[in-house]
Amino acid sequence: MLFSKFFRFNALSSLLFATLFLLSFTPSRASDAPASTDSTAKEEFNITEMILHHIADAHDWHLFDVTHEDGSVHAVSIPLPVILLTEGNLDVFLSSGFHHGHSTVKKADREYAYEHGHITELSGKKVLDFSITKNVASMLISVSLLLILFISAARSYANSVPTGLARFLEPLVLFVRDDIAIPNIGEAKYKKFLPYLLTVFFFIWINNLLGLVPSGANFTGNIAVTLTLAVMTMIITNINGTKTYWGHIFTPHVPKGLWIIMIPVELIGVISKPFALTVRLFANITAGHIIILSLISLIFVFKSVFIAPVSVGFVLFMSFLELLVAALQAYVFTLLSALFIGLALEEPHHDHDHAH
Repeated sequence: MLFSKFFRFNALSSLLFATLFLLSFTPSRASDAPASTDSTAKEEFNITEMILHHIADAHDWHLFDVTHEDGSVHAVSIPLPVILLTEGNLDVFLSSGFHHGHSTVKKADREYAYEHGHITELSGKKVLDFSITKNVASMLISVSLLLILFISAARSYANSVPTGLARFLEPLVLFVRDDIAIPNIGEAKYKKFLPYLLTVFFFIWINNLLGLVPSGANFTGNIAVTLTLAVMTMIITNINGTKTYWGHIFTPHVPKGLWIIMIPVELIGVISKPFALTVRLFANITAGHIIILSLISLIFVFKSVFIAPVSVGFVLFMSFLELLVAALQAYVFTLLSALFIGLALEEPHHDHDHAH
């Protein structure tokens, strides 16, 4: 029942996204810009710029564009806090002060400009940016949802029979425990790592779902995010590695003359595991967003309203597929993390005595 609600919600979200895109998107990305006198330039549509704009991080949360009668375009967005540290000076203000890149913000002897998603100080001073960007805001929303979900579920266990969200979350928790943690780590050691695996699974899944909401942030499609998650898995894996695990790396079971080749190969394997986790999650989520945006862009590429039903139909199909991908990628990342941890916990295998 709950999954059917997810599917219905995603279908409505896809229709809403397509409608907002068709009604409010214009080829020009400049906000409050005058209409061009060149009809060719006015009709030009840059699909690459549009896609990159929608999947990139930003200092404001762009919702949609409104085109006025005079041809000017006004971007409707939610301003986010800008936090800058410049030569020991802390400057805090809202991103709306930049007016979508058309204005600068002055703070004492410092003047900031916003260009191509980056904030610079006009006199050349070094700026450290600690701003709450769109991805950071999306992460805070997902963390808040996680806390609400699991605190509510935990409270329901005060009764003898779990109710509400706990009845939905319990099978998922048991799935991660029984089908991911125990088979890969072992029944004797899985409890130490189960909280991490549960956190990773639900964190990635919820952020994947939030990324499917119209105007949602491409959080798990940011390679810095996936790299951070992968590095956390690598740190946990290597810190808990046994002597057997490290022995396979620095004293491989090959003739000693081949150690000079095998040791670097094994060390590369230690690095390649988090690299694989990083790229798999990043590429799959980003590819889904690019495909959906590309399908909608077909309407502007062919310059025909008759392509709209076909385009929107494919978008709905891809959105349903992305629902499955959202859960699948959370499962794969958690499964591989458990597998890597389990390999690091490997104990030496002793030969059994054969009496007969």
